[in-house]
Amino acid sequence: MSGGGSSLFSGFRVLGLYSSHVPHAIRYHKKHREFYLVTAVGKRFHTYNVNRLGIVAISNSLADDITCVAADRMLVFTATGRLVCAFARNKEVVMRYHGHHHEVRLLLPLGDQLISSDSGGDVIVWDVQGGDVYLRLQFDPETFDVSAMMHPSTYINKVLLGSSQGALQLWNIKTSKLLFTFPGWSSGVTALQQSPAVDVVGIGTATGRIIIHNIRMNETLMGFTQDWGPVCSLAFRTDGAAVVASGSPQGHIAFWDLERRQLVTQLRNAHSTAIAAATFLHGEPLLVTNGADNAIKVWLFDQEGGGARLLRYRQGHSAPPTTIRHHGNDGKNILSAGQDGKLQSFSTVHERFNKSLGHGSVNKKKERKRKKGLLYEELRLPPVTTFSSAAARQSDWDSIVACHRGCPATTTWNYQRSTMGAYHLQPPLPCRDSAATAADITSCGNFAVIGSSCGCVDVYNLQSGLHRGCFGDGKAHSGTVRGVATDTLNHLTLTTGSDGLLKFWRFKSKKLEEELRLNAAPASMVLQRDSGMLAVALDDFMLLVVDIETRRIVRRFSGHHGSITDMTFSPDGRWLITAGMDCTIRTWDLPSGCLVDCFLVAMAPVSVSVSPTGDFLATAHVDSLGVYLWTNQSLCGPVRLRPLPADYQPAVEMLPGVLADEAEHEVTLEEHIDVYQSAEQLGSELVTLSLLPESRWKSLLHLDDIKRRNKPATAPLAPAAAPFFLPTLPGLTPCFAPATAAEQENQSRVLRWGSLAQSSEFTSALEAALDSGSFERPVRLLKDCGPAAISVELTCLIPEGGGSSLRLLAFIHMIDSMLSTGRDFDLAHAYLALFLKLHLRSLSQDANAMVALLRLSLRLETVWAELRSSFDQSLCLLSYAKSALL
Repeated sequence: MSGGGSSLFSGFRVLGLYSSHVPHAIRYHKKHREFYLVTAVGKRFHTYNVNRLGIVAISNSLADDITCVAADRMLVFTATGRLVCAFARNKEVVMRYHGHHHEVRLLLPLGDQLISSDSGGDVIVWDVQGGDVYLRLQFDPETFDVSAMMHPSTYINKVLLGSSQGALQLWNIKTSKLLFTFPGWSSGVTALQQSPAVDVVGIGTATGRIIIHNIRMNETLMGFTQDWGPVCSLAFRTDGAAVVASGSPQGHIAFWDLERRQLVTQLRNAHSTAIAAATFLHGEPLLVTNGADNAIKVWLFDQEGGGARLLRYRQGHSAPPTTIRHHGNDGKNILSAGQDGKLQSFSTVHERFNKSLGHGSVNKKKERKRKKGLLYEELRLPPVTTFSSAAARQSDWDSIVACHRGCPATTTWNYQRSTMGAYHLQPPLPCRDSAATAADITSCGNFAVIGSSCGCVDVYNLQSGLHRGCFGDGKAHSGTVRGVATDTLNHLTLTTGSDGLLKFWRFKSKKLEEELRLNAAPASMVLQRDSGMLAVALDDFMLLVVDIETRRIVRRFSGHHGSITDMTFSPDGRWLITAGMDCTIRTWDLPSGCLVDCFLVAMAPVSVSVSPTGDFLATAHVDSLGVYLWTNQSLCGPVRLRPLPADYQPAVEMLPGVLADEAEHEVTLEEHIDVYQSAEQLGSELVTLSLLPESRWKSLLHLDDIKRRNKPATAPLAPAAAPFFLPTLPGLTPCFAPATAAEQENQSRVLRWGSLAQSSEFTSALEAALDSGSFERPVRLLKDCGPAAISVELTCLIPEGGGSSLRLLAFIHMIDSMLSTGRDFDLAHAYLALFLKLHLRSLSQDANAMVALLRLSLRLETVWAELRSSFDQSLCLLSYAKSALL
């Protein structure tokens, strides 16, 4: 049976993705007076403000991964394969440039043109606005393979091209002429950069040479050589210091003094991978770098001797994470261990709360001496395979224990100080040659239980780091320990191993109480301490749920078609969420024993974790550097969960942050999303109030008092007599224009009958509504009037004010219509009160009006009786709820 996507989880966002191997681009916003950094991350690019490194915008997704990024004042240009796209407002694709037949490698904006170069030797000059090809240059990659491009400053319509063969060419893109060819320095050009001085450029080569060359005189001014291989990037300082920076594939950065022609300083291990790009901000002592290690760093040059220090950074895992777990009870922090050997904490609130706990080291004292000659790689521990954390005593001592691949010792980590802890938990002598494979911290935060590959399970005190005993007579299992867990009260310890046994131990006495034989060797296990349910994943892809109170198997689940990589319980213990190498994430309902949700992902999940508050599911995937968050939709509204059949075929859910571009769909947002429209009236027993302010209707009965209070203390003075003006004829000499005979005839001093008894728009609409039966228009006209205007309109309804008894009757029918529909309930009562105050004596003498008023009185009593019943019921329920809470 085929099905849809997940009905329980929806993609929210991804954490820990900041940069790739693509060089960044820097933009300056004149209005904001701020620099912005653009980095490519997969199929999207991110825009950060350099001042805070806060993310400003995320672009829409492209079809392929971005291979090149460039930016000018208005647009951001990206290359994906053979396609070049222009983005406006850091988000939307406004232009696509088709014309390349090979993968685009370089982009260079130049005024109204965009220059792009591909691996096939084509260099195309585009018209940015129209998207037309302005010029196409074709090179033979065997003789001149374009590897770098630069626009020399003040050289109008000139482009300098560097090749992997070593030669350089200066072209005029307007006339399509080759102006000059530089023979080069017998090594491929890897970087070109304009210096602050006109005519002088910096050239980086594949052999590590840095040449400062005057292209106008064709004269080499100076040269340097770095010992770390090819020059990945070049950057010149523009704040007054004559310094050029060069990046290397090892992640080092060298700084060269152009005046003294020597090395000033160097930044070792600025990145753990090659420097993708390094850029000095114009007029500031700040260097921005990014690399393939998924890091963005801003360096400040304020040290003595020209050195730099790290000012701010954003960094994720440089290799895919293998284990993720929520830390703390608020669900706002996720601990992540990756194949790069780092332990990091990602915040679900804001990126500024992220922190890196660093690499594990063999000895912290030796680590301090690595600057004196020891190799950094010799001191690093292998990557973390599994870890456990507890927030109970993290303010007092280390709160994280981690097992490293192939290492017998378990390391401790301090979350609050964001450093490696004080202890290496060494096992006793018989287990010194084995590796730690499982770890768990007790709920009190005082003890750590460690399982090893030789079958030993040891207990350590986290405060002192001392060994406090082991379970069993030497060994707890005859094979590798696959999982350990302790209950909430530290009465019971559970262990499982490759020997296919699940054992129950007394924590204090370390004695075996009972063991349970499993059908196959267990791969992992996880305990939900509040409910006492233990989930065990077997090597035959089966799932077992064991009740640790009765020590019996209560549920068996089958459905995964690959190894089960990780499991997690929901906070209430109702759901068990599992991830497998079959690329599925499944949710099992424990009370019913059924599979209630299942969906596919593009990359196999390796770890899952549900927040203690239950609002997010976090996943880590194969070959992905990010931590993905999924929203639990059951907390946002009702979710219909039903048992899924055994042959259910799940649909693929796109990972958060990798969704398709909405701009490519031809439907509008209104057509794509079913927007909820609120009804005008909810139910016949309810009423709806108007949205008018209270001053428009609440003061209708007190207009006389308001006028009396606002009356001035002294009578207003009459204005001075205005001058008498007569019409004049145009001309140089003033001359009065006499009245014509036609105007004198039309100017009668006798008022015609009916000229004073004119009907207003409201009274006309009221009379028309009496015939049609629809009073929406007169009600709308009254809503637009102020209190004084409403009083005038109602006063003119009686015959003495120019009205008639028919208008009085029509107004009564209008109020009756408003009460029958239930809308504008407050206005209906306010208008009726003022109407009765003004015309009660006239109404008492009209038989038809009295009949209508009696019918209106009955409707008022009925409406108020229904409202009173609803109010009493609500107040009773509220009182009951308050008494229950107390």
